[in-house]
Amino acid sequence: MGNEHGKDFEAQVREMMAEDAYTIRPSSAPYPAIRRKGALERRRRVAAAGAVLVALAAAPVAAYALNGNGGDGSVNTAAPLPSTGTSPGTPSTPVQSAPVGPAGPATAGQLLDGITLAQASDGLEKCIAWHSESGQIRSSEAPSRPELGDAADYRIILALNSTGDSNAPGDGIYVVAVKEQTKQPQLTRLVCNIKDGKADGVNISAGGLKFDNGGPVMSDDNGKLDRQSFIDKGNWKLPFRWGSIGRIEPSVTRVTVSYGDSTSEAALDHGWFVASGTLNEQVTLAPHIKGYDTTGKVVYDSDNDSAYARTLP
Repeated sequence: MGNEHGKDFEAQVREMMAEDAYTIRPSSAPYPAIRRKGALERRRRVAAAGAVLVALAAAPVAAYALNGNGGDGSVNTAAPLPSTGTSPGTPSTPVQSAPVGPAGPATAGQLLDGITLAQASDGLEKCIAWHSESGQIRSSEAPSRPELGDAADYRIILALNSTGDSNAPGDGIYVVAVKEQTKQPQLTRLVCNIKDGKADGVNISAGGLKFDNGGPVMSDDNGKLDRQSFIDKGNWKLPFRWGSIGRIEPSVTRVTVSYGDSTSEAALDHGWFVASGTLNEQVTLAPHIKGYDTTGKVVYDSDNDSAYARTLP
């Protein structure tokens, strides 16, 4: 009987162990949950990288390089790279170059009557264009018309108001510009007349650099700046703004110009003298020009220059 009880007990124990083994068996791994977690992690990383790229695109000045592991286990953070074409605090819009134009005069006093360098430059450009266009129209009549080139090749030495007369009605402005060529020594001088914002004519002088009168001063007798029409001689419109220009040798350090009731101390501008004044009386004599050296000695007097016309036509 004891043996029967022992067998029953053993059988019960075996049955209980079998039941417990089934109960504590680990359940299968939750693969769907793992996959969902991995997908969420990947999306999080992609979103983070996209945010960095957006930030880089919006950066106004410096560009950035994203660096990964350095190979030694360290991680390099975003490193700023040098800016290309801009500096901190400045706009990235390219700086436009200033337009190229003629050079200005040596002194501010050579731009008279409120005429600015920009206005004088614009007038010069219009005169050159007008000359070129009229030359094309009349090329058969004047095949030897000189080419004036570009306004940027010139230097403006004088700008002043011009007074209309019976021969050329309407007031305007005169712009005087010069150009020197060194390869083939030649000097070109333009006196441009602008009326109502349009070119109305241009007086041109071109030739060698040698003075024709043999003296240290040579007046530029253009017949425009210092007189009105000879038709109105003795009956000019007054007051009259006049100008006088000419060339000087380096030894001449001072020039004066007297005209009617006014005398002007001329500006010296790269081998040119430039004088101006206001005439308040009728005149018959041309401007009286004197040149001086460093000691104050008179080295030129237009009254003694046989090539200079002392009397107005």
